[in-house]
Amino acid sequence: MADAFCPDCKRSTEVVFDHSAGDTVCSECGLVLEAHSIDVTSEWRTFANESADNDPVRVGGPTNPLLTDGGLSTVISKPNGAQAEFLSSSLGRWQSRGANPDRNLILAFKTIATMADRLGLVATIKDRANEIYKKIEDLKSIRGRNQDAILAACLYIACRQEDRPRTVKEICSVANGAAKKEIGRAKEFIVKQLEVEMGQSMEMGTIHAGDFLRRFCSHLGMTNQAVKAAQEAVQKSEELDIRRSPISIAAAIIYMITQLSDDKKPLKDISLATGVAEGTIRNSYKDLYPYSSRIIPTSFAKEEDLKNLCSP
Repeated sequence: MADAFCPDCKRSTEVVFDHSAGDTVCSECGLVLEAHSIDVTSEWRTFANESADNDPVRVGGPTNPLLTDGGLSTVISKPNGAQAEFLSSSLGRWQSRGANPDRNLILAFKTIATMADRLGLVATIKDRANEIYKKIEDLKSIRGRNQDAILAACLYIACRQEDRPRTVKEICSVANGAAKKEIGRAKEFIVKQLEVEMGQSMEMGTIHAGDFLRRFCSHLGMTNQAVKAAQEAVQKSEELDIRRSPISIAAAIIYMITQLSDDKKPLKDISLATGVAEGTIRNSYKDLYPYSSRIIPTSFAKEEDLKNLCSP
């Protein structure tokens, strides 16, 4: 029940929703406050002849504009009881003749969804990755290529285009065994194919160290104060001419900030959390060290505190 204002009772009263009629009724006087409401929830129906192993009540799913029939197709289950063996074989032959033309697309979309879910990505990124894969699949140019690498590359490009970038190493961790180099080559192949064959610009935006920083800090369990200081340091580092990748800069600044905090993090842990090699973090730290007084916020560390930083 919920409360609503009843004009007859002249006050807020509890109301009851009559699902059969779609009416909202005042529980005090019986006045119909709203009639013929539309139920926007999922439709449910029971099929008694289905096995208990399946979901027997859910009806259908959302349409998909990327599929030939919008994803609206009928699948006839195998019969039970008398003549089951004969009917099952006949049904199998019939279904094989009318195989779903979108079968490969559906499997690809499921794989993309699984990878995206494991990375905690939002639905808009999944949809963008599906669109990219559909375009490249329509060109008929991915036959013979590593399918897992292609799908992972579509997800990587989608993350970049939606301004939610993930490192290739993060994508690789959910790519069903596809190697980092394979994903990189697949990404270059997809971009080239769509730009040359379809004349589409594959703008992916510029990656900044701040795009990865908060996620890396979360993996390390850093305090809010340390995270805020690292974010300020990353912003100030963009004014410097440090010729390192944004991911390496983010890792080096995290290393610098944790040295100045009570909760120090070993270089090995930072390497595992960021996916950046320890040697690369040291080299990036060496480049940032001379500017430590410029990039570390004074609210987090004073001039004398910077002497606690390890010399490169």
